[in-house]
Amino acid sequence: MAVALALTACKREDAAPTDTKPAAAALTLDERKLPPVGRFVIGDLDTTKNACSDFGGYVNGKWLAANEIPGDRTSWGAFSMLDERSTAVQRQLAEQAAADANADGVKKIVGDLWSTGMDEARINAQGIAPIKDRLAAIDALADGNAVADYLRTSFAKGEGFLFNFGADPDFKNSSMNIGSAFQGGLGLPDKNYYFDADKQDKLAAYEAHIAKVLELSGVAAEDAAGQAKDVIAFETRLAKVSKSEEELSRDVSLYYNPVSPTEADKLAPNFPWTKFFESQGVAIPTMFSLAIPAFHQEVSTMLADVPVEQWKSYLRFHTVDGASPYLSDAFVQQNYEFYGKTLFGQKEIKQRWKRVLDTIEGKTGEALGQMYVQVAFPAESKARMQQLVQNLRDALKVRIENLAWMSADTKAKALEKWASFTPKIGYPDKWRDWTGLSTSRDSYIENVLAANEFNYKWKLGKIGNPVDKTEWLLSPQTVNAYYDPQKNEIVFPAAILQPPFFDPNADDAINYGGIGAVIGHEMIHGYDDQGSRFGPTGNFENWWSDADAKGFKERTDRLVKQFNSYRATPELNVNGKLTLGENIADLGGVATAYDALQRASKDQADPMIDGLSRNQRFFINWATVWRTKLTPESLKVLVATNPHAPPNFRAVAPPSNMPNFAAAFSCRPGDPMVRQGEHQVVLW
Repeated sequence: MAVALALTACKREDAAPTDTKPAAAALTLDERKLPPVGRFVIGDLDTTKNACSDFGGYVNGKWLAANEIPGDRTSWGAFSMLDERSTAVQRQLAEQAAADANADGVKKIVGDLWSTGMDEARINAQGIAPIKDRLAAIDALADGNAVADYLRTSFAKGEGFLFNFGADPDFKNSSMNIGSAFQGGLGLPDKNYYFDADKQDKLAAYEAHIAKVLELSGVAAEDAAGQAKDVIAFETRLAKVSKSEEELSRDVSLYYNPVSPTEADKLAPNFPWTKFFESQGVAIPTMFSLAIPAFHQEVSTMLADVPVEQWKSYLRFHTVDGASPYLSDAFVQQNYEFYGKTLFGQKEIKQRWKRVLDTIEGKTGEALGQMYVQVAFPAESKARMQQLVQNLRDALKVRIENLAWMSADTKAKALEKWASFTPKIGYPDKWRDWTGLSTSRDSYIENVLAANEFNYKWKLGKIGNPVDKTEWLLSPQTVNAYYDPQKNEIVFPAAILQPPFFDPNADDAINYGGIGAVIGHEMIHGYDDQGSRFGPTGNFENWWSDADAKGFKERTDRLVKQFNSYRATPELNVNGKLTLGENIADLGGVATAYDALQRASKDQADPMIDGLSRNQRFFINWATVWRTKLTPESLKVLVATNPHAPPNFRAVAPPSNMPNFAAAFSCRPGDPMVRQGEHQVVLW
C-alpha cells in the first residue's frame, strides 16, 4: 500500500529534431550479450520429492542446490535473473546514448548521467568537494530557528531531511492531488531496529558506520564517535514516535490526516507549515495531509530542546551518507560496507556500471524507459497480455458472483469496483516530460542533485491539480507489477513480461501459472484487507456490511495464523500480520488464474507436456516464479520489514489451500499440502 500512495508520472518528452542538427543515432540491441531468463524446464523437478508433502523441494530443490547468489546480490531467483537481464539491456542503451554526439531529450540525459557516473578518475579527484558548501552551511547553524530554515531550504532543493513531502491523491477525493507529509528520518529499515534485542548488533554497526562516514567527511575520529552517539540518540527519539512497517502495512488510514495549515502550525509551532509551503513555492492550501501527527509534533519539540550541535551532527551525517554513492571510492566503499554487506549480507560491491544504472533508474527511470521499449518490448507481447488480463477479469467476476460468504449488497459493491479496474501494460501511453532538467558531462553528483531538485519540483507542481491517470509508478524496465487503490488500476511493466512469468511461445498453463497469477494477485489487492477500504473511484470509503466485514476478518485471521506458523529460520517465524495483504493477493490471485485457465482451455484436450498435466504445469510454474535464494542477513530484514513473505512460502501457501492442487497431484487428506477444515483459507 505504501508503494501505491506515492506515484510518479509521465508525459511525452522527446524534442522534435530541427533541420540544422543531425539526427540522433537509432538505438539497437544485441540480444547475444544478454543473460538468460529463468524459465521452467522439466529437468528442474526433483522426482525424489513428493509434491504433496514438499512441493517447494519438488519444484525448486534442484535449482536452489545448483545455483548460488552472485556476490554483488543479496538474493537470486526469477525476479533477480530478469533484473540482471534488464540491466544488461539498459547498459547497451546507456552506452549508445553517451556515445551519440547528437543526442538530445531523454537520450542526452541518460548519456550525461552514464558518462559522468563512469568517470571514476574525475569523481575520485573531486572527493568531497561537491558537497562542501552544504557542510559549511550546516556548520554555520546557530540555533533551532536556523535549523528550521535549513530544513526548508534543503527541501526546496529536493534534499529533504526528517520527513517526506510531496503530492498524493486525496483519500476523500481521489481525482485531486493534495500536499502530503509523512514520517521519515531514520537510517535503519524500521523503528524496531532501535529497540529490539535481536537487532542490537545492527544498531551498533550503524553507529560505527556513522562515525566512519563523519571521519571521511573530515571530522576527527574522537569527535566522530561522539557525534555518532548523538545521531543514534536523535534517531531513537524519532523512532519512538514513528509507526512500524507492520503498523503501516495493516492500517492504510495512517497515511492520511487532513489538516488546515493553521492547525498544522499549532501542532508544530517550531516548524510552521504555512512558512514551509511558502518556502517551497507552493500556494498555501486550505487542507493537506499531515500523516503521523505525533511524529511532526516531536520534530517541532526537538527543534526547541535538542542542542544545535546534535542537530548539526545528524544533518552532517545524512548529507554525506546520502551523497556517498556519488562521491569518491572511499565513500562508496563505506556505503557498501554497511548497507550492502552488514545489513543485507552482500558479499561484494556491484560493479560501477551497475551502480550507475541504479542511479539512472532511481533519478530518471522513465527517461531511460522510453529508450528501453524501443528495443526490448515486442508489440505481440502487449496484445497477448491484454487478452490474459481480460480472461483474468472475467474469471474474477465469476468468483465474486459465486462467493457464498458475502451478502448480495456487498457483492454488488465489489462488482462495481471490478467493473472500474484499469489495466496498464508495458509502458505509458503518454511519457513524462523531462524538459527543464539540465545535465552535463562535468559532474556526476551535480547531475544527480539536479535530478533530485527537478523531480521534487515536478511533484510539487501536482499539488492542487487533478490526478493524471496516465502516470506510472514504475518504469518499463522494472521487473515488478503493482496495484494502485486510488486509481483502481493494475500495472505491468514491460520487463516482467518475460519467462518464467510470460512466454509467448509457452503453453497456456505456464503463462497462467506465471503472469496470470500475477495479474490475479494485483487485481485481488483491490480486495485485500487494505485495498478493500477504497471504493471503485479510488476514494477511501466503507462499502462493506458489518456482517461481511466480520466474516472477512475471521477468514483473514486464519491466513495470519497459517503464515505465523512458518519458520523462516529455526529462530525466526514469518509475521503473518505484516504480510497479510500480499498473502491475500497470492491466494486469490492463484485461484483466479486457475479458474481463468480452465475457462481458456474448456473443451480442449490436455496436451500432457513432458508427462505433466495442464493443471500440474500451472502450479509448477507458480512455484517456479518464487524460487529464490537469500542471504541470511537479507532474509532477516525481509521478515522484519517486508510486507511480502519469504518467497519459498509464497510458492506453497496458496496451493495448499486449494482442492484443485490436491486433485492435480493426487494428494490425500493429511498430506502437508492439503489444508482442510478450519485450517483451510478460502477468501476471494
